[in-house]
Amino acid sequence: MCGRTACSLAAENLRRACAYRDRRGQNRQPEWVRGERYQPSYNKGPQSSGPVLLSRRHLHQDADSSERVLMDMRWGLVPSWFKQDNPSKLQFNTSNCRSDTMLSKSSYKGALLKGKRCVVLADGFYEWQQQSGGKQPYFIYFPQPKDAMDKETEGDEEWKGRRLLTMAGIFDCWQPPSGGEMLYTYAIITVDASKDVSFIHHRQVRAGKGVAGMPAILDGDEAIRKWLDFAEVPTQEAVKLIQPTENIVFHPVSTFVNNIRNNAPECVAPIELGAKKEVKATPSNKVMLGWLKSSQEGSPQKKENDLPKWKSQFIHSPSPKKTSADVLQQWLGKQGQPAAKKRKA
Repeated sequence: MCGRTACSLAAENLRRACAYRDRRGQNRQPEWVRGERYQPSYNKGPQSSGPVLLSRRHLHQDADSSERVLMDMRWGLVPSWFKQDNPSKLQFNTSNCRSDTMLSKSSYKGALLKGKRCVVLADGFYEWQQQSGGKQPYFIYFPQPKDAMDKETEGDEEWKGRRLLTMAGIFDCWQPPSGGEMLYTYAIITVDASKDVSFIHHRQVRAGKGVAGMPAILDGDEAIRKWLDFAEVPTQEAVKLIQPTENIVFHPVSTFVNNIRNNAPECVAPIELGAKKEVKATPSNKVMLGWLKSSQEGSPQKKENDLPKWKSQFIHSPSPKKTSADVLQQWLGKQGQPAAKKRKA
C-alpha cells in the first residue's frame, strides 16, 4: 500500500517538471488550477492535499482531452454519491484503491467508468519494513537521469531537475447535500509489489496473504497520456496500464519520517543500515543530495537550530549543528558514497 509520499517542489517548478506534448505535438506545461492551495511537503499522509494531473476536459467540456491541468486535491476519495454533510463520516478508508477491486467497489467504479483518472505526483513514496527492533522506513522513487541538475533553476527553459514519480489515481468531486464548495479528492491505485520492493513486505508475501502492494506507477509520458486522455482511451484499455514496475530505486531513511508532523529534508535523506555494507554511488543518490541542497527554494524549511538531531546508530555526525545536507555530504564523501539500492531478484 501507499501510506506516505513526499512532494517538495515549489509550485512553478512542479509545473515545469510536468511538461508534455499535446495532441498536435506542441510542447506545453499544465496550468495550475487553485495553485495557491498547494503546499510542498516531505511527509504527506492521507487526508492531506497533494498535486495531481488530470485532463482539462474534466473542468471544461469543450477543451481538448489531451490538455492537462495541475490541481491540488485531498488524498482520500469521497464518492460523489456520499450523502452526509461531513466527508470525515465516510466509514471506510479510500486513500488506496486495490487494482483487483477498483471495477467492483462502488467507491471507485463509478468514477473510473466516467473517466475520472488522474496522475498523483510525488518525489517518491515511503514504505516500512517490519523488523525485530521496529519498522525501518524506505524511500522509493524513479531512477534519476545522469544529467539531472542539482540546482533547480527558474524560467521557461527545459526542465532538468528531478524526475517526479507518477502514480495512477482515481478522483471524484463531492458537494455537500446542503450546498457549498465542491471537494476534489483522489485515491492511489495499488498493485502487487514488484520483486525489487517485495522484501519490505516479506512476511505477508511468504504467508500468501496477498496484502503486499505498491502504487501503480505510470512509467513514461505515453503511459501518462493514455491514462489521462479519457476521451480517446476507454477504461478497458486504460486499466491495462495498471501493473507493477521494476523501474524504481530505493534507500533506507531515518525513523524521523515516522512522525507525520515531521516535515523536513531529513525525511528523504539516505542513511546507512550497516557500516560493513559496501555500496556504490549512483546518479539517483547524487540527485538526492541535490534535492536537499536546493530544499530552501520554495520548499518547507526549518532554521538550522530547529533541525532534529540524528538518533540513528548508523549516522555519525561530528557536530549536532550540521544540517541534513551537510550530514549527507559527509556521508557520501567518507563512507564510500552510499547509493540508492535496487534489490536483485
